[in-house]
Amino acid sequence: MKYAFYPGCVSRGGCPELYPAAMQVCHRLGIELEEMTGASCTGAGVLQEKNQLLGDTLNARTFAMAEKMGLPIMTICSTCQGVMSQANNRLKRDPDLLAKVNGYLAEEGLEYKGTADPKHLLWVLLEDVGIDNLKEHFTLPLKEVRLAPFYGCYIMRPSEALDFENHPERQTSLETIIEALGADLVDFEGKSRCCGFPILTINEKNSVAMVAKHTSTVADLGADAMVTPCPLCHLNLDGFQPKAQAQAQRNIDMPILHLPQAIGLAMGMDPADLGLQRHIVAPITLLGKLGLSVG
Repeated sequence: MKYAFYPGCVSRGGCPELYPAAMQVCHRLGIELEEMTGASCTGAGVLQEKNQLLGDTLNARTFAMAEKMGLPIMTICSTCQGVMSQANNRLKRDPDLLAKVNGYLAEEGLEYKGTADPKHLLWVLLEDVGIDNLKEHFTLPLKEVRLAPFYGCYIMRPSEALDFENHPERQTSLETIIEALGADLVDFEGKSRCCGFPILTINEKNSVAMVAKHTSTVADLGADAMVTPCPLCHLNLDGFQPKAQAQAQRNIDMPILHLPQAIGLAMGMDPADLGLQRHIVAPITLLGKLGLSVG
């Protein structure tokens, strides 16, 4: 299995510990990655609010680059997945839009032919690697560990762009992985809601309140950590949790794991190699249950 790897901005910038964890997990699984070093940001949905055509053009450029590489696209970011899927859906539905966008891409010698199908690592694990094959790589199942799923919003809606009709298993993919890890699933209603990051710069109080709501809910349900496939959700839920605790006037102390970090633990990888020592909220209780420490 080989993919054109689109890591997204956050795993290479704001939370750089997430990138090596994903690389190590993919290497163990035999997933070969050729990173798209020249690709631009997807726009994260924020750019699209101001200029959808520019956002679609930037994403079409990424798709054209992958076509030129002759590889399918894999990302480790839910926000990137959702934004790319929406752009791709518009481009494939509207020949006039595709032609207009290709007019801009022609200046760089690129053309998007409409064959791209960007896929998150979460979906790759289910659909390409397979759960049984994934389990064979687990040497330290996360038994007695209680994990809550947190999809965030972009990888769950709109369902048409994410092709849930042909892949209904994607709607419960994170729960499937958590159970495959051997952990106890702590389900909760807010798992597919926004983490608050998109409004952070314009309404920090409400954004932080959303962080407090999600993390305190799963803390009260007895979770040892939350698992998210989205670096942006990780950044907000972990990085702004101290402010969330102060604003909510309560202790929360809920560790946030990016999906590859949880998988890496079950593979027996060193917590330090997975970057867990860089987290704002250290997963001390979780690691203690596995006989490990954060280093």
